[in-house]
Parts: sequence; C-alpha cells; structure tokens
Amino acid sequence: MKTIGILGGMSAASTQIYYRNLCAIARERMGGLHSPELLIRSLDFAPIEGLQAAGEWDRAGDILNMEAKSLERCGADLLILATNTMHKLADRMMLGISIPMLHIADATAGRIRQKGLRRPGLMATAFTMEQTFYTDRLINMGLDPIIPEVSDRALTHRIIYEELCREIVTEPSREDFIAIAQRLVERGADSLILGCTEIGMLLNQGNVPVPLFDTALVHCEAAFEAALNK
Repeated sequence: MKTIGILGGMSAASTQIYYRNLCAIARERMGGLHSPELLIRSLDFAPIEGLQAAGEWDRAGDILNMEAKSLERCGADLLILATNTMHKLADRMMLGISIPMLHIADATAGRIRQKGLRRPGLMATAFTMEQTFYTDRLINMGLDPIIPEVSDRALTHRIIYEELCREIVTEPSREDFIAIAQRLVERGADSLILGCTEIGMLLNQGNVPVPLFDTALVHCEAAFEAALNK
C-alpha cells in the first residue's frame, strides 16, 4: 500500500473527517486490523483564514508548497489536500514536487459523470462558489454546475466558517442548508456537491432529494484506490 500524504487542518474538523473516512474504507476493503498508511500535516487554520480574508493567496500557496514538500520528503507517495477551497492554490502548492496530487474537483466530477448526471448544485465557501478555480474544472469535465443565489451563498459561507469549521452543528443551520439545497433542485440541479468538506456534518442523502456527492468521502475513496494501485 502506498503512503497517502494529507495536508489538512483547514479546518481541523475536515481533517478528522478525512482520517475517519480513510480508516473506515480500509476496514471495509481489506478487513481485519487493516488501516491506511498515512502522513498527516495539520496546519493552524487561523493564519490561513487570515490570508484568505486578506486576499493574500500567494502567501498561502507558498505555505502549502512548503508543507507539501515536507510530506514528500517524509515518504508520502501521493498527496491529497483536505479542503476544497484551498485547491485554488493547487498549482502553486505542487511546484517542485514530483509525487502526484489527487484533485478533489476531478474526483468528484468523475463520480458524477459515472452516475450519468450533469447539472450538480454546488454548496461551498464563497471562494469555491464564486471564483472559477473549481467550477471551471467541473465544466471542463462536461458538467454544468449551478451555484446558489447571492443571499444563499452568503449564508452558506457564514455557517461554514462560524459553525462547521468550529465543529458547531445546529438544527437551524441544518434547516437552512436543506432549504438552500431544495432551491438548487428547483432551479434544475440533478445532484448536489457538498463542495466544502464540512458540509456533510449537516447534509446527507436522507435530507437531500437528489443524489448527493460528499467531496470528502469521494476524495478519500479515490485516494485509497490510488494507494492500492501498485
């Protein structure tokens, strides 16, 4: 089994989800006492969030690049970035690195296409919904993503940063997210991308009326498959 390098901490809640997912996948696929070979570098999210808010993305990208190089030196065979938003910096992160990175949007788009769907609603941070670094990859793989209206984007972003990243889960916020998902379906979404790795804390296939794609789980499944591929 290859060693998966996880660059996480953005947020810590997301990285915990990744670890649980990968361990569960290993048990299901391999049985017994098996668990995945992992290297985890978990960053302090507060400085990173400050750079996001200030628009200092290049500085944040340099940090990711330094940490990705560290994971490579420590023996990682492949990398995953345990956050959707920071994939904005994927190219900068991978400068000078020889091991592959599995891009979360590519893994998700591939899974949606496998299911014969093409118009996913996208719920995520404002950065991921409103900038093109993520939606362009979906479009390039033949999808036609639908993003929430302005007020719903603002509400989604606030709940992610003020609650989910701090592991706060409330029923009013769950109801808000369910309503936003429903409005996307009414606008023609045939599926829903949980485009922030923490959104699965509120939404699941039981409260969303269309096929749901949890990017954290999809990403972990793709990484585990790559780790098993000798």
